[in-house]
Amino acid sequence: MGKGRYIKGRVLSSGFFFWICMIVNYVIDASAIINGYPLNKGDNFTVAEVICEIKDFKSKIRLDEAICDGKIQIVTPSDESIENLEKKLLKSGDGLRLSQPDKMVIALALDFKGKGKKVKVVTDDYTIQNELKINNIDYLGVLTEGIYDIYNWIKICYGCKKVYPQDYPFDDCEVCGSRVYKKRIKKNR
Repeated sequence: MGKGRYIKGRVLSSGFFFWICMIVNYVIDASAIINGYPLNKGDNFTVAEVICEIKDFKSKIRLDEAICDGKIQIVTPSDESIENLEKKLLKSGDGLRLSQPDKMVIALALDFKGKGKKVKVVTDDYTIQNELKINNIDYLGVLTEGIYDIYNWIKICYGCKKVYPQDYPFDDCEVCGSRVYKKRIKKNR
């Protein structure tokens, strides 16, 4: 089977066996383009914000050629998926570490999943992979194997250990004046 196909076998009540073939929609992150992921077919999608993240000349040329050849399509995720993602990011704490393009990539994957489509995000970004794992969305690394565990993030004071909400805007604790930092905590599934 070539890239872009997902095959699943089923047995009917009559005893006959048949195959279901679903197209896999690949959502491409900037790290995948920069790290040389082959954009061979037209079932690749990305968001406009990813294009702005591509800085090196070679990757820009590869991306421009892929867009012109129809090997990758630029799609905007729905407002509903973006809003749902923002709510989920508050729970996981990943919003502290994700850029806007990263969030849009995940929102696009959520759009495809919400429409019942098979989706796989191509990224080497561990924070994106963490959020995808939380949302039960498949991912594929280009240069890395990917993450094994899910982690959440909290803001916590270095001195008195007071926990702050993600949107706490200051770098110093309001109680003791110590530095507030982001702490990774392992999530139990």
